[in-house]
Amino acid sequence: MGLLLRILITAALVMLISNFLPGVTVESYLQSIYVAIILGLLNLFIKPIIVLFTLPVTILTLGLFLLVINAFIVLICSSIVGGFEVESFWTALFFSIILSIFQSVVYKLTAGEDK
Repeated sequence: MGLLLRILITAALVMLISNFLPGVTVESYLQSIYVAIILGLLNLFIKPIIVLFTLPVTILTLGLFLLVINAFIVLICSSIVGGFEVESFWTALFFSIILSIFQSVVYKLTAGEDK
């Protein structure tokens, strides 16, 4: 699946989740595209560094600390992108879990089209 299609799918999922999850607001679809791009860049460059520094805690919690890291990535994205607001850490945690699940399902359903 192309990178552009992944960004558009993630942007659509961000809009969908923000409509149903209280505490998450996105002003427009263009803002959700920005959120998708910034989340991708943060996950590509910042998240591996954070995971490396928190590796002992991640191992001790059997990987559950990665959920906390994902929530912090969403909060960082919220502070970078104007028009994307996340009220609290817990809202960011639920948002990241729901987004990850939806992305997995949608990417799995659309993966058959590449072959």
